Amino acid sequence: MKQRLITGIVAGALFLGLCLLGGWWYHLLLTAMALIGYYEFVKMTGTRPLNGSALFGYAGILFFMVPWNLLDVAEPVSLSRGIWLLLFIFLLITVFTKNKLDIRIAALLFTGIVYIGTGFSYMALSRASSDGYGLMWTFLLLLCIWGSDAGAYFVGKKYGKNKLWPAISPNKTVEGAAGGVIISMIIAAIFAIFVPELLTIGRALLIGLACACVGQLGDLVQSAYKRVYGIKDSGSFLPGHGGILDRCDSWIFVFPFVHIVMLMPYY
Repeated sequence: MKQRLITGIVAGALFLGLCLLGGWWYHLLLTAMALIGYYEFVKMTGTRPLNGSALFGYAGILFFMVPWNLLDVAEPVSLSRGIWLLLFIFLLITVFTKNKLDIRIAALLFTGIVYIGTGFSYMALSRASSDGYGLMWTFLLLLCIWGSDAGAYFVGKKYGKNKLWPAISPNKTVEGAAGGVIISMIIAAIFAIFVPELLTIGRALLIGLACACVGQLGDLVQSAYKRVYGIKDSGSFLPGHGGILDRCDSWIFVFPFVHIVMLMPYY
């Protein structure tokens, strides 16, 4: 518990401090987190995390994380074209290695790039939003996610009776999940009360609902593939907390979702 507390304070202070600074500092932090997250993902698949095919994966993560807005240059390759090129490369690797890297591993490595690269790139996009309120939008989503996690834990511990998805995560309950949704929506509504010119109550409630539901799904996805590989944590980068993916599983689902379905007002 002591180790967990110290890690939480140090890592939390570093993350929040660089988030407040924004710009290159925050972007470099997110890029490092994405690369470490991909390392954890590759290792879980049983692939050597620094072999040739994995190196293409790290390059793919960097492609997602290039800060074109900070460089003030036009993006040379669209995201959809870049994703296709990455897929093309991984499929060719299966041929040129004569199936030493077979299609199943290639598909997993490619999935990891899109899953992790998209998640962290949208976190960066939120902080650098064009309306100048990137810090507020970032904290709105993070606080809704954290509020949902805390609500699900405490409500589930006190009132939880019905298991939510025991085959995947035996400790989660329906009551806890509902508590997380309510807390997340309350947090989002509070934001709307303080900045009504930027966020209506209706949109805030939708964002809170999305953060809770999609965030909990992200956590279940992480639990599902850890269960497949028979591991407790994705890594050990954060002593007492596990790996980067263990801490950010909800984030990398929520941030892309609220942008792609156009819940964010500035999108």
